Amino acid sequence: MAKGDSAVATASENPDRERVITRVFDVPRDLVWKAFSESERLLHWWGPKGFTMRVGTFDFRPGGVFHYRQQSPEGVEMWGRFVYREIVAPERIVFITSFSDAEGNLVRAPFSPTWPLEILNTLTLSEHEGKTTLTLRGRPLNATEAERTTFDDARDSVRQGLTGTLDQLADYLARA
Repeated sequence: MAKGDSAVATASENPDRERVITRVFDVPRDLVWKAFSESERLLHWWGPKGFTMRVGTFDFRPGGVFHYRQQSPEGVEMWGRFVYREIVAPERIVFITSFSDAEGNLVRAPFSPTWPLEILNTLTLSEHEGKTTLTLRGRPLNATEAERTTFDDARDSVRQGLTGTLDQLADYLARA
């Protein structure tokens, strides 16, 4: 467990195909909020371990877009984007994630032709005694049955990926 992180991420799936991941950080909510709401902070922890990030666009407001590039240690590039739907500082962010091209257009995931084009995410942050509980809920949006099945079948790899990303967030928060 990383310093500044008081609990291991837990994940669950429920009947409406929503993924729920919860993590407790040993820092105030305001600091976790800034890690999500400021592009220069996101650069330090968002994405797979070992990847480098570049922000193309960061417009943190409802209707705004976070468009970014991730590059693997081998030089493979992937682009992604968030489209923010709702922001209630410092407790809630609703956003749609997707893979994109360099111009920000939706594209299929490089690892699966049936990965959902869009995932609706709801991030909530609550604070108790100086610790922050992060809950991330996600589900396919406007998905076909094949896309929903792919999302469901990827539960373990998604859990591993998000846990790794949250580990990086814990490490970043411990240094912030």
